[in-house]
Amino acid sequence: MRAIQVTQFGGPEVLVPTELDPPVAGPDQLLVEVTAAGVNFADTHRTDGSYRGGVKLPFVPGVEIVGRTDAGRRILSPIFGTGGGYAEYAVAPVNRAIDVPDEVSDGQALALHIQGLTAWHVLKNSAKLSPGETVLVNAAAGGVGSLAIQLAKYFGARRVIATASTHAKRELARELGADVAVDNNPDGYVERVLKATDGVDVVLDSTGGATMLAGLECLNGFGRLVNYGNAGREGRPSVDPSALAQRNLSVAGFWLVPAMDLPNGYAEPLTELLALTAAKKLSPLVGAEYPLEDARRSHEDLLARRTTGKLILKP
Repeated sequence: MRAIQVTQFGGPEVLVPTELDPPVAGPDQLLVEVTAAGVNFADTHRTDGSYRGGVKLPFVPGVEIVGRTDAGRRILSPIFGTGGGYAEYAVAPVNRAIDVPDEVSDGQALALHIQGLTAWHVLKNSAKLSPGETVLVNAAAGGVGSLAIQLAKYFGARRVIATASTHAKRELARELGADVAVDNNPDGYVERVLKATDGVDVVLDSTGGATMLAGLECLNGFGRLVNYGNAGREGRPSVDPSALAQRNLSVAGFWLVPAMDLPNGYAEPLTELLALTAAKKLSPLVGAEYPLEDARRSHEDLLARRTTGKLILKP
């Protein structure tokens, strides 16, 4: 089968098309003919060797797929343990395979998987969003951010403030339902946000570094900031609890993998997200689609922030 294999850690240049034997499904696994694989920012960390927990060489990247089983089921599944999504065939765990409604495209389904579940959990479980609150979404034109805007409104947020790096991305955030969209440059960030609103109750941040610290300054008393990534590659800054106490603020970190193992943490919210999309009440943002052989270009575009929405590879 055709696949993308990484034999050394590095940048997008290490994503090399190759021919490999198809995987063999073991107990409690399904062999899936992949129709689309998701491309995630975390894939770039796996590729350069900086991913949490490490990755052993050689490996085929890709941790989420949509495809058909031998029995004809069209399924969506994570493949965190084995990886292998950047290929024509992959194996998926039986207990994670979720049927995809016909009304939902491959790209939409993949957008709902890691990004949709992340947006759902950070709003519901980490931030514990209450109706009537104001939410600030960083990287609002990305996969998580674009869904977080919509879900925050669906869950009852009074206002959603979006930040993004370009005028086009800010316009997109407004089209998705953000009340206001501002530049995400850390210089002047706080002033721009507070000019748009009288403070926020929840900040969702995937950038880290100076942007995360700027988001903290925008919070009202008892506000909550949830960090779920380090897209800015500046690291996650240390936060002094005594400084948080001055306004009774909370800072939480989120990682999807363990959240999916919690009761009602995976199938139930994902089924809800798929149903909302099938009913056209939620619009997952599908970005560029690349042939499998262009996996390198997908990572280059992602790292250069030339993308919006969910990126997918099509074998």
